[in-house]
Amino acid sequence: MSLLEHVDGATNLAKNNELQLLVFKVNDQKKESPFYAINVFKTREVIESNKHRMTQIPSANPLLEGTIVLRGMQLPVLNLAKWVGQDLSLDQLEKSNILICDFNGIVIGLRIMYAHRVIKKNWNEIHAPSAYSSSTDGAKVMNHTRLDDGSLCLILDYERLLSEVIPQAMVNLDVVMDPTVVIPAILRNGTVLIAEDSKVAQKHLKIIFTKLSLDFIIFDNGKLMMDHIEAIEDPEATIPAIVTDIEMPEMSGFTVLRLLKANPKTQSIPVIVNSSMTGENNKREAEVLGADAFISKTKSQDIVPLIISLLEAK
Repeated sequence: MSLLEHVDGATNLAKNNELQLLVFKVNDQKKESPFYAINVFKTREVIESNKHRMTQIPSANPLLEGTIVLRGMQLPVLNLAKWVGQDLSLDQLEKSNILICDFNGIVIGLRIMYAHRVIKKNWNEIHAPSAYSSSTDGAKVMNHTRLDDGSLCLILDYERLLSEVIPQAMVNLDVVMDPTVVIPAILRNGTVLIAEDSKVAQKHLKIIFTKLSLDFIIFDNGKLMMDHIEAIEDPEATIPAIVTDIEMPEMSGFTVLRLLKANPKTQSIPVIVNSSMTGENNKREAEVLGADAFISKTKSQDIVPLIISLLEAK
């Protein structure tokens, strides 16, 4: 049985504020090299790189090694080791693997040395990068946790990597909303709350809402947002909509959603799940928990029209 075949019930884990991480190494020769991790929701398989011919792309980003063909699909391969400042030797490149991932329906390969194992963690065991800094990784680290033996395990901002190497795969910030659309008073006068830990996604959402002169507050995780909401006497009077990611430290978006819809003070506020994990299981789970809408992060330019349509339906 392959490593990824051990991954099951991931959606049920999310309901319990838990997640499964695929832990891997990008360098097997540096003792100080940390373990890295990615949510298994975003992975498909691990393949041996030397069994797949790489076709180079002229004038491409230095991190874009080229493309491989996997079961008839042409996939770009990104050099993750180089992105975190750990160049691999020719011998390491020959022995390395490619982790096939799916971000918002965009399938890519990430060059890694080897997959270590799959681990289960509670989101409150995932910590924000303020607790960790590195001259090598810097702001590329989104969160971190510890393995059972105490080893450091870093969760990178993979959306930032995509935005740097394949920007055309990200949100289209040049889209202009139809000027004939009427913005409801509660949206014009209220404050949209957003829970999102990716700095790239935060930047995109700031541009989208600022362009339309709409008030918003972005929180680095779901717990911070929920603490803010709990301090408001009448949330429905001032919060026209709530936007939440799924993957966040301290409290996942699914837990945020469950708490909001279980609270009479907030259950009528439209909640939009804005995630890069766009699989059908996640969409179904969001719907079961009461989400009013689900939108891919690559379609974030449509988030304000979506909020307006939800408010009009309400």
